[in-house]
Amino acid sequence: MDKLKTIVQTLDDKLANDIVVMDMSLNSSICDYFVIATGSNERLLQSLKDYVEEACDKKGYYVKNIEGRKDSKWILMDYGDIIVHLFDPEERKNFNIEKLWSDQPRLPIEELL
Repeated sequence: MDKLKTIVQTLDDKLANDIVVMDMSLNSSICDYFVIATGSNERLLQSLKDYVEEACDKKGYYVKNIEGRKDSKWILMDYGDIIVHLFDPEERKNFNIEKLWSDQPRLPIEELL
């Protein structure tokens, strides 16, 4: 849970919008949580990725893979048990992951801040 808190707190501190945490543990073999957040522009998306990676590295949580590095509107960070999705606003609407996985419980973010 500390890794999840680190990710969510970092995103919140660094001005990510609409942070959603979905508990995927019951129906997914790939991860326990999805963290979904929006960055208002490409520069902020890249910064959010860098800040999350740096905060996690400091605590010994290393990213396994990152997809969508440069000029991307969707960045996916794989921490094994946690998948972080960083979107620009339009791309988030297009993919609508929250609707696709709407049957999964959401964690109240206030508990993680």
